[in-house]
Amino acid sequence: MANRDLVALAERRADLRKRYTKPEDERPESVGRGVHHLALICADPERTIRFYQDLLGFPLVELFENRDYEGSSHFFFDIGGGNMLAFFDFPGLGLEPVPEGLGGVQHVAISVTPAVFNATKQKLKDAGVAFMGEDRASESIYFKDPDNIQVEFIRQPLMTTPESAPPEE
Repeated sequence: MANRDLVALAERRADLRKRYTKPEDERPESVGRGVHHLALICADPERTIRFYQDLLGFPLVELFENRDYEGSSHFFFDIGGGNMLAFFDFPGLGLEPVPEGLGGVQHVAISVTPAVFNATKQKLKDAGVAFMGEDRASESIYFKDPDNIQVEFIRQPLMTTPESAPPEE
């Protein structure tokens, strides 16, 4: 485990929360309208479509050639709430898997209903896809897609704090 001062880190979080988090009635309205799409890279479009559409239930809504790289596909899944998850493939570039690191995506968290949450756990088991999470966050499960992108299904509405979050100090 890394050498770190947990007390100092907790104090830093508390200070940041106090200085920058405003009560809901004092927060300005966001200038954003939501996530149009989060763009990720995959190795095999068909494998990715089977995983996200057939296993997870996100409809494929568009697929066309990437305007920036000839021969590359750019495709989008509807993940609800007016948001999309997009993928590119880059055939011929010889891209390698990346480790978790600064500037990378740690995971993609997608809100689902409790019924979908429970059904997905069974679908993942049936498909042989390992998942974890309920032992540390009862409202979430985490699993990897075929390209090792970590996905979280959280059974809470959008814009709500996870129920397993510690109470404010």
